[in-house]
Amino acid sequence: MNSRKHLLQPILDSYRESGGINHVDRSNLPSKNAVATLSEDLLHLLFPGFFSDEAVSSEKLPGAAQEIIDKIADQLDSAITVSLREANTSDDELRKKAHDISGRFFAGIPDIRALLKTDVEAAYAGDPAARSLEEIVLAYPGLEAVAIQRVAHLLHRENVPLLPRMMTEWAHSRTGIDIHPGAMIGSHFFIDHGTGVVIGETCVIGNRVKLYHGVTLGARSFQKDEKGEILRGTKRHPEVEDDVVIYPNGIILGGDTVIGARSTIGANVFLMKSIPPDTLLVRGEQVQTRLDKKGRKSAPVTVQLSEDEIDFMI
Repeated sequence: MNSRKHLLQPILDSYRESGGINHVDRSNLPSKNAVATLSEDLLHLLFPGFFSDEAVSSEKLPGAAQEIIDKIADQLDSAITVSLREANTSDDELRKKAHDISGRFFAGIPDIRALLKTDVEAAYAGDPAARSLEEIVLAYPGLEAVAIQRVAHLLHRENVPLLPRMMTEWAHSRTGIDIHPGAMIGSHFFIDHGTGVVIGETCVIGNRVKLYHGVTLGARSFQKDEKGEILRGTKRHPEVEDDVVIYPNGIILGGDTVIGARSTIGANVFLMKSIPPDTLLVRGEQVQTRLDKKGRKSAPVTVQLSEDEIDFMI
């Protein structure tokens, strides 16, 4: 075998020159594999019996729940401790802080489950293709993404670095739905289909909101300081009030943008301004080209969307 020692030095040189993407001589970081395991175990805790290989009876539920709580608690304490270690605090203080955060995290699980129950009900009420609540829990990517975001939000509120974002990115990689753990989401939230949905960190979503695939609730622009660096921690993403429906590929941007209650945003709408409650917003005329496949003749076709047409079949 030919020696590859000549390959080493250029790479070592790059480590010195591009130090910002190294993590050497510092504390370890949360493991992506460990976060994936934690997230999967959290789904077991949130939806008992749904993700188990064997059926769980009522008699066995307390024991099974205690087992998964103990497992998650150990994982969570470790992951939080590692995440907090960047704060240069002693190990004993970090472990105690992690333990306290874990305690508050588990105390919030009943409320999270109550919210998830409303999410399942909203999906069943809002999708005629759903045949059962079980189908929604097992097969709807939107519910999985929201479930992980809701528990990650508990950790985000505790100012735990790294871990909440890693959890929601784990869900993102599985579902194609990108919800930042900082987003605040009300009850009865339903993402239909889901692929390509993006919900930013400072987004506030009310109750009984329904989104379709491709919806973006994003930032319009980034404020910068006197040094030209992005200001962090500012309100950058929209607020969506109660009972709003946003159809596929709707793009709504800006921290000052508010979608008023009971409004409907049609497909492919691009919006950077607030709209009042009870607004129906659809795209205007669209000029399309119709071709004769044989003769390749073309003619412009103007399409005007009516109010009824936005309630299209998916």
